[in-house]
Amino acid sequence: MIQIINLLFLIFDILIIGRVILSWVRVSPYDSTWGPLVRFIYQATEPFLAPIRQLLPAMGGLDFSPLILLVLSSFLHRLIVGLLI
Repeated sequence: MIQIINLLFLIFDILIIGRVILSWVRVSPYDSTWGPLVRFIYQATEPFLAPIRQLLPAMGGLDFSPLILLVLSSFLHRLIVGLLI
């Protein structure tokens, strides 16, 4: 059970990091090669990032929501695994 939880959190963290990299590279979600993957990453992460963005004040164009989400994800991961042990 713990291995499945670890895998799910790892996949989630990879999606968040992928979202950050995509914001630097600017790959089009409508590109025929990478488009489906880009759209999947955006659709999988936006429901978690949007509420955090709404709570944060404007930071001069910098988006700290992925960093905050990674910290929250790590905390939640440790909490869940700690409860199962």
